Amino acid sequence: MGIEEDIKSTNFEDNYHKVVVNLNYTYGWITNYMRPEFEKFKLTQQQFNILRILRGQYPKPATVNLLKERMIDKMSDASRIVDRLVQKGLVSRCTNTSDRRAVDIRISDEGLSILEKMSVEFKTRNLFKQYLTEEEAGQLSDLLDKMRG
Repeated sequence: MGIEEDIKSTNFEDNYHKVVVNLNYTYGWITNYMRPEFEKFKLTQQQFNILRILRGQYPKPATVNLLKERMIDKMSDASRIVDRLVQKGLVSRCTNTSDRRAVDIRISDEGLSILEKMSVEFKTRNLFKQYLTEEEAGQLSDLLDKMRG
């Protein structure tokens, strides 16, 4: 099935317009497909993204600015997301010892545990391997990198 069938339209200015529509449609498809996996762990995709960033930093802390820089969704409110993760006990905040104005954010043992459980139960390759070979996935990723310059 192609994008034309999925959205019931063939009215594209050109292939550049078509690829933008297709990327946006596919982003929504992936988000909807993955949402139940995050909901099993009472997380949003943005919260998962922050936990993964913090796990990559572990055992070093991160600042909210670092999280904002590395987040996939740059429009997300990282401070608010961190607040929710603190309430869930998945991250902690503490004052930076070298700069008292800065706040350090660390992933908790419980946050690490949830990511470990998720990595066992949910593999993104299982989502895509029915549609793309490993080589095709690499080619698609390379094309997306090329598009962003």
